[in-house]
Amino acid sequence: MQSFLDILKQKVIVFDGATGTHLQGQNLTPDDFGGDALAGCNEYLVVSKPSAVENVHSDYLEAGCDVIETDTFGGTSIVLAEYNLANRAYELNFKAAQIAKRVASDFSTANHSRFVAGSLGPTTKLPSLGHIKFKDMAESFKIQAKGLVEGGVDLLSVETCQDILQTKAALYGIFEYFEEAKVRVPVIASVTIETMGTMLLGTEIAAALTSLEPYDIDVIGMNCATGPKEMSENVRYLCSNSPKPVFVMPNAGIPENIGGRAHYHLSPDELVQYLSRFVKDLGVSIVGGCCGTTKEHIRRLVNAVGNLAPKERSWSFTPSVSSLYQSVPLHLDPPPIFIGERTNANGSKQFRELLGKEDWEGIVGMGKEAVKEGAHMLDVCVAYVGRDEV
Repeated sequence: MQSFLDILKQKVIVFDGATGTHLQGQNLTPDDFGGDALAGCNEYLVVSKPSAVENVHSDYLEAGCDVIETDTFGGTSIVLAEYNLANRAYELNFKAAQIAKRVASDFSTANHSRFVAGSLGPTTKLPSLGHIKFKDMAESFKIQAKGLVEGGVDLLSVETCQDILQTKAALYGIFEYFEEAKVRVPVIASVTIETMGTMLLGTEIAAALTSLEPYDIDVIGMNCATGPKEMSENVRYLCSNSPKPVFVMPNAGIPENIGGRAHYHLSPDELVQYLSRFVKDLGVSIVGGCCGTTKEHIRRLVNAVGNLAPKERSWSFTPSVSSLYQSVPLHLDPPPIFIGERTNANGSKQFRELLGKEDWEGIVGMGKEAVKEGAHMLDVCVAYVGRDEV
C-alpha cells in the first residue's frame, strides 16, 4: 500500500464531508450519547453508539472519498472537560482512530487505498486572548495526537484554526509527541478565514502563512466558516505563495438560521463547480467538504476531480515576518527595513524592569513608540537570568 504522501503526488485527493451534519441526520437521542449530561458530545459516540460513527465513515467511503476523518474534532481534554471527560481524552481518540481505520480498511482495495486523518479541532479557548496558557494547550493537543496515532491514523489534520497561536500550540504539541515517541505521520494545518477576510482574531492569510512556514507541516490549507466563493482569493494566495500542497474544505455555503438550526444551501453541483476550478486553475491538491456537505456532495466531487493529476503550479515564496495580524516582507521597497531594538531584555534596562514588574501596558507602550518612530518590526526578547521567559 502506498503512503498518503506518495498518492498525493499522483492524484487529487478527496476528503469526506461534514461529520456533525451526518450525525444530526441520524436523529440521535440523549440515550445514544450516554445520557442527558453527555448529549451533544459527538466524541463520546465512539463509546456510547459507535455504529453512528461507523455510518458516517461508511457513507463517505461509499461515495468514493480517499480520506475519512476521525470523530475527534472536539477531542482535546480542553473540550472534553466540559463533559467531565478530560481524563478520557487519550481513550476516546484512540477508539475513534480504531473505528475509522477498521472501516477504511474494509473499503480499501489494491487499486484504491483509503486513509484516516485524525481530526484536531480548535478547542473552545483562544490563547491569544489569555483564555489558556500556551503550554497547557500544547499538552492537550499532544495527548490527542498520541491517542490518534497510536490508534492507527495515517495523518493528522489540525483544522478550523481560528487563532494562529492555537495553531502553533497544536503543532508544538504534535511535534513534541513525534520527537518523544520517535514516530512521524503527515500533518495538515488548515486555517479558517471568516467572512470579513481574516481569521477570527484578525490574522490575514499572509500572516498565517508566514507564521506557519517554520513548522514542518506537509500540507497547508483552509476549511470551514464560508463557502468556496468567499474562499477564492485566499486560496489563490496560498497556491501562489506556498510550496506545500494546498488543502481546501469549504462549507456548503454560508449557513442560514432556520428554526434554531444552521441550514446550508450550496448544492452538490455548485460546490463541485468551485472546487473543480480550484483544482484545475489554481493547483489545489486536496479537496473535501466541511459543514453542511453530504454524501452526495462528495460523490459528485469524486466524479469530477478524483482521477485528476495535481496541476503543476508556480509559486513565489517571500521571506517575511508577521505579527498576529499582518505579514511584513523582508524586502521592502524602498529599503531599508527598520527594526525596533528596545523591546529586548538584554539591551534595554527599562524593558527588563517592566518585565520584572509585569507591566504589560508599559511594555506595549514601548513597542508602540518604536512603531511611531518608523520601525517596521520589533526585536522582542524576554529572556534574562532569574525569570521564566515562557
